[in-house]
Amino acid sequence: MPKDELDKIEEPEEEEVEESSEEYIQESAITAETPTSTPPSILIDVTYDGKAGKALVKLYDFMNDRIYFWYDNTGHKPYLITDIPPDELVTNYKSILRLKGFDHIDTVVKFNPLELKSKTYTVVYAKDPLTIGGGRESIRDIIPRSWEARIKYHLSYIYDNGLVPGMFYRIENGKLTPVNVDVPGEIQKLGEELYANDEEYLKAFREWLPLFQAPVPPLKRIAIDIEVYTPQENKIPNPKEALYEIIAIGLAGSDGLKRVLVLRRPEILMNADDQGMLLSDDVEVMFFDNERDLLREFFKTIMAYPILITFNGDSFDLTYIYNRALKLGFRKEELPIILTRDGEARYVLGVHIDLYKFFNIRAVEVYAFGGKYSGGEKTLDAIASALLGISKVEREKPISEMNYIELVNYNFRDALLTLYLTTFNNELVMRLIVLLARISKTPLNDVSRYQVSAWIRNMVYFEHRKRGWLIPNKEDVVNAKGSVATKAIIKNKKYAGAIVIEPIAGIYPNVYVLDFASLYPSIIKRWNLSYETVRCPDEKQANDPRNRPVPNLPHWVCSNMRGLTSLLVGLLRDMRVYVYKKLAKGDKDPRQRDYYNVVQAALKVFINASYGVFGAEIFPLYCPPLAELVTALGRLAITRTIIKALDLGLTPIYGDTDSLFLYNPSKDKLEEMINWVKDEMGIDIELDKAYRILALSGRKKNYAGILQDGSVDMKGLVGKKRNTPDIAKDAVKDVIHLFSTISSINDVEKVTEAIKERVREYYVMIRNKDVPLDKLAVKMAINKPISEYTKNTPQHVKAAELLGKYGVKPGPGDIIFFVKTTTREGVKPVQLARIDEIDSDKYIEYLRTSLEQILDALGIPFENIVGSKLM
Repeated sequence: MPKDELDKIEEPEEEEVEESSEEYIQESAITAETPTSTPPSILIDVTYDGKAGKALVKLYDFMNDRIYFWYDNTGHKPYLITDIPPDELVTNYKSILRLKGFDHIDTVVKFNPLELKSKTYTVVYAKDPLTIGGGRESIRDIIPRSWEARIKYHLSYIYDNGLVPGMFYRIENGKLTPVNVDVPGEIQKLGEELYANDEEYLKAFREWLPLFQAPVPPLKRIAIDIEVYTPQENKIPNPKEALYEIIAIGLAGSDGLKRVLVLRRPEILMNADDQGMLLSDDVEVMFFDNERDLLREFFKTIMAYPILITFNGDSFDLTYIYNRALKLGFRKEELPIILTRDGEARYVLGVHIDLYKFFNIRAVEVYAFGGKYSGGEKTLDAIASALLGISKVEREKPISEMNYIELVNYNFRDALLTLYLTTFNNELVMRLIVLLARISKTPLNDVSRYQVSAWIRNMVYFEHRKRGWLIPNKEDVVNAKGSVATKAIIKNKKYAGAIVIEPIAGIYPNVYVLDFASLYPSIIKRWNLSYETVRCPDEKQANDPRNRPVPNLPHWVCSNMRGLTSLLVGLLRDMRVYVYKKLAKGDKDPRQRDYYNVVQAALKVFINASYGVFGAEIFPLYCPPLAELVTALGRLAITRTIIKALDLGLTPIYGDTDSLFLYNPSKDKLEEMINWVKDEMGIDIELDKAYRILALSGRKKNYAGILQDGSVDMKGLVGKKRNTPDIAKDAVKDVIHLFSTISSINDVEKVTEAIKERVREYYVMIRNKDVPLDKLAVKMAINKPISEYTKNTPQHVKAAELLGKYGVKPGPGDIIFFVKTTTREGVKPVQLARIDEIDSDKYIEYLRTSLEQILDALGIPFENIVGSKLM
């Protein structure tokens, strides 16, 4: 079974984990240069070197193509903070003094943002991160009250030293020094004009501007993909066991390297003229007689690059390589790969970026790429097809049965697609990762793996340390701020969310969509919302009615200090809207415009996710009243806007969170409303989309439209689910294509009839069982031994049990291809099924559920197409 099948099945919803001080510790015999002086280099990673007992900073000198290691020489140590005085600590908690990793105790004055006053705290230092927290006996477990004890050490080191991953540093006489960035005067002037009357914002603007003006240099990198021999076609090799041979490793470098390392196998022959059959003539194929030599060459090759790129490398490629190398006799110390306890595969010399995890980050998917690959499988093939327009090599036989040329072509294309995902659009993805690292103060490795809430946490923590603020525990915030006052309408939500105006079903020409520009970030800035300002402990502020932005909510906001979140979110929002969006459109140099467009995309990812984290229990600064105020003010803003639209004689036909759909509005009335919103509420609203034709169903968040440029825009498709059979997916594609042919309202009836006829054809094909079995197959993975499915037996497991009767013993990791049947079990493996056994009704139901939202938007009931009797 090829690794891409693993990609199809393993699609977890990546959830944030509680912050923990358990640190990834780098211990390897492999090292890089450690010079006392270097040219400007980009900071790509910060970690903790267990052997040296110090923080390790990794720098890449892109001009001379060298990786440098810099070890901390400032004496920085892991620590936690407590309010227990030193003498009481020594008297009552003597056991911490006896810990091998204990170092010393000191005091520090910190500003407590929940109490809004400075206090003296005790700082307990340790010699290593595990002594603070994570070991069998840690200081965190002994002391009853502590703060900042769960922050990973490499992040704490970044905060304390003001380091910005992705920025330029040089080593000068052994000291790590930031490199100054020249900022054009005209861009400085934009901030001075924007914040002419606000010195605090202007100061912050000047501090942040170099992060965006510093160029993102070309980062040399290599993308890899492996193929593993398996005795069964539907068997996914277990990367932890690594039982089978690695038969090919594809390597594609940003410097032009094109290479495939191939293991010779006696059963595979190569003809003299096979070289001419390679899809890429310049691919170098290297053959090896044994796997150990192949891996040795692989390790040698990747260590010439600072960045290693994979697609699902954490879960498969690098984990498999690591465990396979150990089986072949390699020692851990000589491997350039380290596996962590939380499932990451780290690259010792530089950074490993797993694109599978990066593209699965919801904020990246939605805000950076506009949902181009949303709703379906997050496989390499699906994402590459959506973003690059290039697909994988079609596979007509099992990997293990391919000849050398077929194997090389298949393997190298995967490596090349992985590389191309970081090079298209002038290196958009790599630039985006670097800029996100700068904004969040998070190493590239972490940025590519964790959801946006972790980035926002790191950014906010960095600013706390810079200001000398105590970082509170989550329970401190919750206890100080209290709970919410509204009830959620949506299940599993904790407070009333956004307002949605019911759509008026129909097909409309000339529909304009007005969109509040960064509505929630604008609200956070406009009303000074931050966890320390909302429900602050100042009684005078609490009793002032001017500090209650929503009269029917019992929440107040301090107005005598600027909230940290308000400052950060407001600044980033302003920099995107008033600086980088303008520069992306106006700069004469197309390369510079491209770069500014990446900057504004990175800022968009941050600001659009900034509100939600404070309403998520997993977020360490979880503050329900803050999140409740944001949504309440959002509801107020869109409600007032709709009332104004009606006053102006405009016709709203739908409204959703921060968007308002208007039917056939006049341009002067649109202009008047846009100006009113800005003047009355201090929030920008702008024209977002203009539809030539828009079909609204009666469902929320479900419509189909053709924009003025002729492109199709659909919301609410369900036909992309990964377990949907291909027959239903094909039907969805055909319907969308037919819909795209509508050029005016006069075409609607004709195209609607064509859609009905096409859907009817699919219905008849299924009803008459005139469909290839592979088009009906459902793919699902077995996650545990068959014997452990005791309480209930899922359909794919029933199919697997039928395979067992024929000598095939499926187990964890195997993919079962099965079809729905009228037999006693209700399913059969594809290998054992006959077309006459297919349960047509089940597949007609797949067809209905996949199409009904699109058909609803067009006013076409599915039953009317195929007849009222479906079963």
